[in-house]
Amino acid sequence: KGEGHVEGEKVENPDTGLYYDEYLRQVIDVLETDKHFREKLQTADIEEIKSGKLSRELDLVSHHVRTRLDELKRQEVARLRMLIKAKMDSVQDTGIDHQALLKQFEHLNHQNPDTFEPKDLDMLIKAVS
Repeated sequence: KGEGHVEGEKVENPDTGLYYDEYLRQVIDVLETDKHFREKLQTADIEEIKSGKLSRELDLVSHHVRTRLDELKRQEVARLRMLIKAKMDSVQDTGIDHQALLKQFEHLNHQNPDTFEPKDLDMLIKAVS
């Protein structure tokens, strides 16, 4: 009825259908808590985002934000490992290549499971687009 958006009100975004949708949302939410990164994100055009230029801004976010992103990445890696284990248990084939399974998850750098780096943000952006 003509009511505007209330400041601080959380807007629900539709599900993207991506198997890592929750991780994507959490990364965006954490990045938007950093004032500098939020300003860069708001002024960046789609080509800057897709090209990875925005990912380099990750080095300038606060320590608290980086710590939270590292934690999110570790949780996502643990979730993916659980999915891989469930897949292995269901197949019961000893010839499964674990690295090949990990490579199918292209939204994060699986070779560095502990810290969220600019490469992770770049991979997440490229996977989404």
